[in-house]
Amino acid sequence: MRILIVDDEPLVRRSLQRAAQMRGHEVRVAENGVVGKKEWEAFDPEVVFVDVLMPEMDGPTLLAQKPKSSAAKIIVISAFTGEYDSEVALKMGAHVFMAKPFEDILQVVMRAEELSHGRR
Repeated sequence: MRILIVDDEPLVRRSLQRAAQMRGHEVRVAENGVVGKKEWEAFDPEVVFVDVLMPEMDGPTLLAQKPKSSAAKIIVISAFTGEYDSEVALKMGAHVFMAKPFEDILQVVMRAEELSHGRR
C-alpha cells in the first residue's frame, strides 16, 4: 500500500513511517501541506494521513486542494481534539479522525490498512 504522511511534527512523521514500512508499505512524508500536495500528485497514495494544524498550508486547505482524481482514503490526525473531532474531520473530507498522541503506532497503521481494504 502507498501511504503519504503530511505532518509538521518530525517525531510523528518518523514514527508512522517506520511502523508502516515495518508492515511492508511504501511511504512518503511531507512536513506541510504545500509539500504534501506535491507528493500527493506525484505519488498517488492509497491512504493519506493529514495533520490539521501545519505551517504554510494547513490540513483543511490541503484537503480542499487534493487531486480530483485521487481515490485515497484520508485519515485526519490532530492533537487538538476539542476543536477537531470525527464530525469535523468528515466535513473536511476525511474518512477517519485519530487523536494524537497515539497509544499504539502499529494500531494506527493497521487502521489505515483496514480503511484501504474497505472496512470502516
